[in-house]
Amino acid sequence: MKKYLTIILFFAISVSVKSQTTIIDSITSDGLTRYYTLYVPAAYDGSEEVPIVLNLHGYGSAAFQQIFYGEFRPIADTANFIMLVPDGTQDLLGFQFWNTFVSPGIGVDDASFISNLLDTIIAEYSIDERRIYSTGMSNGGFMSYELACTLSNRIAAIASVTGSIVEARIDFCDPQHPMPVMEIHGTNDLTVPYDGGGISDFVPIPEIVEYWAEFNNCNMTPTITDIPDIDPGDGSTVQHFVYSGGTNGATVEHFKVINGGHTWPGTIFLIPSSGSTNKDINASAEIWRFFSQYQLDDLTNQDEILAEELSLDIFPNPVSDIFTLISPIEILGSDYQLINLMGQTVKSGYIDSKQTNISVKNLPEGQYIFRVNSTSTPIVIIN
Repeated sequence: MKKYLTIILFFAISVSVKSQTTIIDSITSDGLTRYYTLYVPAAYDGSEEVPIVLNLHGYGSAAFQQIFYGEFRPIADTANFIMLVPDGTQDLLGFQFWNTFVSPGIGVDDASFISNLLDTIIAEYSIDERRIYSTGMSNGGFMSYELACTLSNRIAAIASVTGSIVEARIDFCDPQHPMPVMEIHGTNDLTVPYDGGGISDFVPIPEIVEYWAEFNNCNMTPTITDIPDIDPGDGSTVQHFVYSGGTNGATVEHFKVINGGHTWPGTIFLIPSSGSTNKDINASAEIWRFFSQYQLDDLTNQDEILAEELSLDIFPNPVSDIFTLISPIEILGSDYQLINLMGQTVKSGYIDSKQTNISVKNLPEGQYIFRVNSTSTPIVIIN
């Protein structure tokens, strides 16, 4: 059987490499001492602005657990983004949490804390404020939705793993720009049920996905792909829903993990009591692949960018052996990189003609990003 690769086109700037650092620190926000862990990747050297990925823990968990459970560090080292892993506050039972389960205005303002924390990190590091993203597990997914609703002026895209929104908060959601959203959720999730309900009246996951697709003016008929079941022993399979065509390029993606539990797909840490952990996808790699398409100024720019003015065409895509790149004259003379979902450059070269043949015969099956270093406006084209 032939292998097939899917190529994603992306315009960007290359990065350099250095050593990594993990920092545990605190700030004072709204009169409270709040703790966080910061992971500065191997690629960061301060010479250029880099993205931030907020990685938020679940209810009863903590930053130090989320760093390992929702593992992004190998991706950050090569893709060059800073990972910011804050801690929530404690509830009356002593469990650490994000305040997303009650009506707005009651209790700790965690969105204010995140905003203050971003100010602190931006003051100390070279940060691209157009590329701040939030993801999280369970309660951290709820909090990522909260940031999409209340801190959209700073957040370019969000991804929730096993999270949702409570009915008491969704009517107060008020994003100020199209918001790219990814939801990864198991149908056998007993903690945050796929069909909604629960102790805090969670919105059903299909409704969450359609809410954001409609908000972004996406095509409400998604493209649905069955992900190859590469690990039949995990007891689950995955369907991938993509709602495309949204305003300013915003899309909504949903990985429906059939028979999946309340877990982070691809993690090496298995929690049997939480149900099946899917191994067909790597949630962290998929999330960064999704985030890397978006930056805030494109989403807030109401002047539509016409992709045909600066488009690349790849065919065939998916590709087995060799694909052909048709280039506009504006990018002739540019370098290109083919990058895997771990952020590693697996092939590079030079675009010196309008038609270039590129071989991928020796690359493993999977998705890759085709990145061109160009001074032109960043545009993402998915074929």
